[in-house]
Amino acid sequence: MSNVRKDRHVEGDWWTQPIPENVEFGEGFYCESAQIFRKLVSKKPRAVVVGKHVSCYAGCSFSVGENGRCTIGDFTLLNGALIMAEEKIEIGSHCLISWNVGIADSDFHPLEPAQRLIDAQALAPYFKDRPSRPKLKTAPVKIADNVWIGMNATILKGVSIGENSVVAAGSVVSKSVPSNTVVAGNPAVAVRQLG
Repeated sequence: MSNVRKDRHVEGDWWTQPIPENVEFGEGFYCESAQIFRKLVSKKPRAVVVGKHVSCYAGCSFSVGENGRCTIGDFTLLNGALIMAEEKIEIGSHCLISWNVGIADSDFHPLEPAQRLIDAQALAPYFKDRPSRPKLKTAPVKIADNVWIGMNATILKGVSIGENSVVAAGSVVSKSVPSNTVVAGNPAVAVRQLG
């Protein structure tokens, strides 16, 4: 059973829009509100693929760009996570992702000052003769199975997190994490090995 009706509306949802057609989800999917997909820009099929018995609570947000993709494995829980995919974010099965966790596969703005000026103009909705946005650097993020990410943690572009690992609350993960490792801090460093 799922709380999503055949018309893709969430039962009892205050948000009037259905879950977008390019979001694919397995049986037992729990979605507190279809509003979590309001920033899904991609029109591509299977932009977001959600496994079986996944729970996505209302604080979540899937900000998926035109070419972005996101996959989530079975029995994963997202409680207020922000998924920002311009290329690809993969989240495994049995993961626990807490409040205000940000997972991004891009910096979303150029680092070079002159390019940032152009980007700011390109994003101004009422600016006449808006330029095109500069090309953004992206690198996929991969989170393996049975990973726990504590609240307010940030996972940056190009990072892989190995299975059974834990990211402590408030950590900023800028480098890949081996399996069975607890990381903490800004920047996150290994503080313990598991099992």
